Amino acid sequence: MKTGLVLSVIGLLLFSGCSPRIMHPGKSVQIPTLETDRFIMADGAALPLRLWQPGPEFGKPKAVIIALHGFNDYSKAFEKAGEFWATRGILTYAFDQRGFGDAPFPSRWHGADALVNDLAAITILVRQRHPGTPIFLLGESMGGAVIMAAAGAKFLPKVDGIILSAPAVWSRSVMPAWQRASLWVFAHTAPGLRVSGSGFGRKPSDNIEMLRALSRDPKVIKRTRMDAVHGLVNLMDKALAASSKITGPALILYGKREDIIPDTARKALEGRLPPDDCHIRIEDYESGYHMLLRDLKAKIVWADITAWISNPASPLPSRTPKLQKKLACKPRLP
Repeated sequence: MKTGLVLSVIGLLLFSGCSPRIMHPGKSVQIPTLETDRFIMADGAALPLRLWQPGPEFGKPKAVIIALHGFNDYSKAFEKAGEFWATRGILTYAFDQRGFGDAPFPSRWHGADALVNDLAAITILVRQRHPGTPIFLLGESMGGAVIMAAAGAKFLPKVDGIILSAPAVWSRSVMPAWQRASLWVFAHTAPGLRVSGSGFGRKPSDNIEMLRALSRDPKVIKRTRMDAVHGLVNLMDKALAASSKITGPALILYGKREDIIPDTARKALEGRLPPDDCHIRIEDYESGYHMLLRDLKAKIVWADITAWISNPASPLPSRTPKLQKKLACKPRLP
């Protein structure tokens, strides 16, 4: 009797018609605007904004970075890096993407298209605010996937370069079958189930103090809804599929101690990059982890990004003649 009841419950779950729940944006009610501390999107959604501005001694900024945070994180992720770049004359905009930080409906997934469309609108607003100033997009993990998906869909206004730090491209095409099946079952039978990434023994950074601060930060999501995980994978599918459409200047950064994005995903990305674009660079950092921009040796990466923004074709400060890779038209694993 008990066995039959359990099987019946499982059957009801599998055929109950549950599906991942997406918080789609509302109808357009206004023109997107840039305010002092937030971007207002066409549907009225307010995306909180942080800025790190160069001092008056620089006059106008040498360049502008629009920074996109990773999954379950928010714009504060770029605080230290933004302060560093400000001392070098670079202005950084970082905003909370939908579903994260103080943006509407935190912990809920709003769809890859919504994130891509927001980025396109924000890039236009920043370009209007800073005419004639070089603009670069920087994405960490999920943020990198958003940039790639936008580039692949050709939704992005023209920018002067993109920077991808450990881009999230762990798509279904590189997942084992059991992971794809498990994701589908949980996302379609228990979309609101919340799961934690703790207990898997992963090490995203060697900056333990920073990781502890994140664990205490109420704006950092600790337990993730299954439909949000499903949505993230959809985004990563789009990002990897867009790899062949990425054009330079582009700087792709990895840590040799990467413990979050599998090496199979990285190889899949590199194998799809345009073979004839000599302006796509891939750089590795021996002591780097997934959170390259917040690791203990993050200043090395910040300085390299600064130099690359000034001249994408020049050697990076951290590269000795021995480490400096000759730029090939087709990026290769080191």
